[in-house]
Amino acid sequence: MFVLIAILQVISGLGLIFLVLLHSGKGGGLSDMFGGGVGSQTAGSTVVEQNLDRITVVAGLIFTFTTISLGLLY
Repeated sequence: MFVLIAILQVISGLGLIFLVLLHSGKGGGLSDMFGGGVGSQTAGSTVVEQNLDRITVVAGLIFTFTTISLGLLY
């Protein structure tokens, strides 16, 4: 059980890093490399940005719960 949660922790952590880097900030970000900069030039946030926000929140919640679970199991 510990190993399974630890593997999920690593995967969610790496995914969270990748997802945060995909967000476009004030200066753009890595999302500009993949075509995300086109939508940020228009007014408002696009559907892609909203979905990216939701996925990032889910990855953050998974990371949080696996961290707590590992702390309790340890």
